[in-house]
Amino acid sequence: MSRDEEAKRLRKAQLRVLHLRLINGGQLSGGKLGPPVCIIFEGWDAAGKGGAIKRLVEPLDPRHVHIAPFAAPTPDELRHHFLWRFWPPLPGWGGMTIFDRSWYGRVLVERVENLATEAQWRRAYDEINDFEHSLAEEGMVVIKLWLHMSHEEQLRRFERRRDDPLKSWKLTDEDWRNREKRPQYDEAVSDMLRLTSGRLAPWDVISAENKRNGRVEVIETVIRRMEEGMARWEVEVPSADDEEEERTQAALAFDDAEFQPDPEVETPTPTPFPAPVPVAATTPSAAEAPAASAAAATSAKGYSTASPVPIPDSPAAAPAPAPAPAPAAAPGTRLDG
Repeated sequence: MSRDEEAKRLRKAQLRVLHLRLINGGQLSGGKLGPPVCIIFEGWDAAGKGGAIKRLVEPLDPRHVHIAPFAAPTPDELRHHFLWRFWPPLPGWGGMTIFDRSWYGRVLVERVENLATEAQWRRAYDEINDFEHSLAEEGMVVIKLWLHMSHEEQLRRFERRRDDPLKSWKLTDEDWRNREKRPQYDEAVSDMLRLTSGRLAPWDVISAENKRNGRVEVIETVIRRMEEGMARWEVEVPSADDEEEERTQAALAFDDAEFQPDPEVETPTPTPFPAPVPVAATTPSAAEAPAASAAAATSAKGYSTASPVPIPDSPAAAPAPAPAPAPAAAPGTRLDG
């Protein structure tokens, strides 16, 4: 896919995502909220998950989408059931969350690296299916994406990262060790896709062999799944009208209330400032030169560098008049209050 074709398809898809997101968020549907959208990204190391997420959320208001990245569980998280830590970021009605890695670590890295017992990871398939099914039955649109690429393409990307001083930080010793266990991971991925792809939470496998193709396929798949989920809950899905979506984006340029004029208040016509009157530059005469030099030496604090005597900022005020004498008390008047 050429760069121009990628840009064109991304632009069209991003406008569509924005339009659907505003409808689900109640911004274009009279305040009625659409179903929550949960997007799960999994895939091989260096498959382009970060770049795909970046382009997916690029047109969205950051207040309207939440990105939840997950790494290895902390000691406190290990004290709980493995699904416990994934509950807080889940979106409610009208919301949208993107999981960068997810609960599928239980049947992938934890299985391959023996971080979970065989009984635990085998049991996890049913636990995950029940978890996702319950979310979907309550209205959630569960979109699961696996970014797939060949072992050879992954090696090429690893080597490019290693040789690029601005990207070498992304590559760790653990990434190289994981490559050595590719056969075990292939088996784990195959089992995961086969055992956890349900009617309400199916897997979509994205070809990430070419990054441009992968980015476009990700966002177009998300659009298709969002439209299906909205239709399932009887949310009106507008036609993919380019002009309508262009108008939607243009309307967002000044969508804040502070930029909207109040129709009840007449906007006054501003009065232009008068043009400044030019002042001709003058050169002080020989008699005025000493005074001009002394004035220029006056500092901002009101002191002259030419004289230790303070120069007042304004003329001294006239002394206040003396108060009038109090009238004498009448005979027999008490003076203690």
